[in-house]
Amino acid sequence: MPQVFEFRLPDLGEGLTEAEIVRWLVEVGEVVAIDQPVVEVETAKAMVEVPCPYGGVVTARFGEEGTELPVGAPLLTVAVGSVEPSGRTAESGSGTGAAEAESSGSGNVLVGYGTGAPPVRRRRVRPEGLLAPATAAAPATAPAAPPAFVPAVPVAPVAPVAAVPVAVAAVPEEARGPVAVVSPLVRKLARQHDLDLRQLAGSGPAGLILRADVESAIRSGATAPQEAEEPPRTSGERVPLRGVRGAVADKLARSRREIPDATCWVDADATELMAARAAMNGDGGPGAGPKVSVLALLARICTAALARYPELNSTVDQEAREIVRLSGVHLGFAAQTERGLVVPVVRDAQARNTESIGAEITRLTEAARTGTLKPAELTGGTFTLNNYGVFGVDGSTPIINHPEAAMLGVGRIVPKPWVHEGELAVRRVVQLSLTFDHRVCDGGTAGGFLRYVADCVEQPALLLRML
Repeated sequence: MPQVFEFRLPDLGEGLTEAEIVRWLVEVGEVVAIDQPVVEVETAKAMVEVPCPYGGVVTARFGEEGTELPVGAPLLTVAVGSVEPSGRTAESGSGTGAAEAESSGSGNVLVGYGTGAPPVRRRRVRPEGLLAPATAAAPATAPAAPPAFVPAVPVAPVAPVAAVPVAVAAVPEEARGPVAVVSPLVRKLARQHDLDLRQLAGSGPAGLILRADVESAIRSGATAPQEAEEPPRTSGERVPLRGVRGAVADKLARSRREIPDATCWVDADATELMAARAAMNGDGGPGAGPKVSVLALLARICTAALARYPELNSTVDQEAREIVRLSGVHLGFAAQTERGLVVPVVRDAQARNTESIGAEITRLTEAARTGTLKPAELTGGTFTLNNYGVFGVDGSTPIINHPEAAMLGVGRIVPKPWVHEGELAVRRVVQLSLTFDHRVCDGGTAGGFLRYVADCVEQPALLLRML
């Protein structure tokens, strides 16, 4: 007799508490193998394919595409025993299906997840509870807060059924209990609009209140009385701040709140830098290696400048009131994608030459374009390079990528009139801007850093001696 296992959204790491279903990769009734990706989800960091640690037949899916689920919420159920991952049929009534599934379970699929974990107490679901997604029974000594990861648990065999949302009705004031909300972002959104979560009906599994429920209540006018008294406003299309867009909004707003930033800029003659790049790339004939990009050259210049001015490769510990100067340069670079602005990070850039930096930038850019960047590849940066010249603009005042201390912005490289060796000439000119945290250094240090970068752009021999 097959055992039905419930697979829940695992901990995706980096402090992420929720994810949005982008695309289901399996259908109900389909046979899946151990560790086969079953759903593609979008977090605030990246797109992730979630593998299922059990092999068998998919009996139910929980959540439509576009639904946002918290960590620990049910994703799907898998009947294990009737069909094994290898396609063999288990003997009926042998009672070995679940044991074989556990013994052959996968290792750690994602952060803290895998069937190799210690066995957990099992609970059978009563027939009247089959309309709602099954949940794991917690030990009596378990903490009140939900764990970061809830392992899959076997439940009694059931026929494949579609997930049915369970509404949570409002309860009297004197009978109020815990609110069915897991995400702190949902609670924060409700507080900002003075919404009583106990008066909302949750559309998530087991009546869980999702962000979409709060947003729907806001749109329907369930706001505080003082807001309702305001004159009606003209309202256009509403675009939820979620996923990458929401993460970017939160980080930029925090940067503006916490960092006393300042910006300085300078125009530089990049004619010799472009000539040096052309010479390094040669004719591009057969056998030629990957071409060196302008971004790779600028990244290498940044690592050299940070070696001279380490104050800008730091972060501020506000609670300890300390400036933490970092030994390694993890260089982020801004990349615009269809999903929004992301900042992939080149690890240990100070130990790489121009070719190595360029190859890593190419790899990360392709991953950003296809939405396959891992959360770890989008975090941990210590300094950011922003080439906004690709948008056809000359200058900008970048917002620091919190909790870093500085960002170098690069405008477009265009022919302009320029005084060269005492005469007016047409040269390739670029504007460089540096936004820095005034807590970590003063203008003299920031100006010295920017001037050194400009000198390397104007005199590539300074850079070539470091390659």
